[in-house]
Amino acid sequence: MTTAGIIANPASGKDIRRLVAYGSVFDNQEKVRIVRRVLLGLEAIGLDRIFYMPDYFGIVSRALSRIDISIPAEPLDLPLTGTQEDSVQAARMMADQGVGCIVTLGGDGTNRAVVKGNGSVPILPISTGTNNVFPAMVEGTVAGLAAGLIAGNQVPLAESTFAHTQLEVVMDGEPVDLALVDAVVYDGVFKGSKAVWELEKVHTAFLNRAQPENIGLSSLGGQLHPLQAHEPLGLCLELGKAGRSVVAPVAPGVIREVHIRRQRLMKVGEEIDIQLKPSVLALDGEREVEIRRDQSVAIRLAGKGPIVVDVPSTMRAATQRKILAPDVDGEPKHFRTD
Repeated sequence: MTTAGIIANPASGKDIRRLVAYGSVFDNQEKVRIVRRVLLGLEAIGLDRIFYMPDYFGIVSRALSRIDISIPAEPLDLPLTGTQEDSVQAARMMADQGVGCIVTLGGDGTNRAVVKGNGSVPILPISTGTNNVFPAMVEGTVAGLAAGLIAGNQVPLAESTFAHTQLEVVMDGEPVDLALVDAVVYDGVFKGSKAVWELEKVHTAFLNRAQPENIGLSSLGGQLHPLQAHEPLGLCLELGKAGRSVVAPVAPGVIREVHIRRQRLMKVGEEIDIQLKPSVLALDGEREVEIRRDQSVAIRLAGKGPIVVDVPSTMRAATQRKILAPDVDGEPKHFRTD
């Protein structure tokens, strides 16, 4: 049976950075419209079933109410908490159901939660959050087609996906959490409002994605040592008042000069101890872990991260196999039109 999953976060795109920067609000009605197009893309490929995460706004159920698709779409039997734990549990349940691909709508934090629940099922992340690096701005219709091709095993994963690294939080010798883009040591004691927006309090930034065209802390590393998503490398930056000057877009509409005292490349498996204690560790833009003075905490670059769908590569692989444009007359196998 071929199945796909959809996890749409109703809380993404609404954090404090709309007040301290110039980020736009991504409302849930737009997410409904995107999901509707994703569903129609999945319908065109022709899967057996779709599972989706329920939520307090009803993003997927509202999307379904305006279209008529033949694929059964089933909400997970998931008690909602209104926290990121919903995405963690939904991803875990979808993996247990054997879905072939999970489409996510959200930001870096949403996808981090999904990967914490499941890191083995390919995910197709659509950006609807803030300062996003991990998910991409991709048209929902095309995303649905690509996800259907992956879930239906119609294109090889070797040609349509890539393995992403991740940053692991190692506390007293054991991995306890992860980040997909950046782990930031923040000079503070309490997690507070979660989002990192006081840049002068950033002590160290660990990055495994660093491109100059990104926004957020990833853009700092992109000016010094660009790292692509598929590269098995990381970057550790120590910030301070003295050091190399870097000008970068650290938030929507906010361009700052930051000084980098030291930079260091990380290889897969390498750990770097956190020196500033007590402190707070922010993971993918949100303060999550409070570090006590007596704790031993390090960041490790791990090679076995999530499998990410590359939409352009997926569509090219389908074109090469003539899945959507067969040579013979008639409709291609598994392709539906109305």
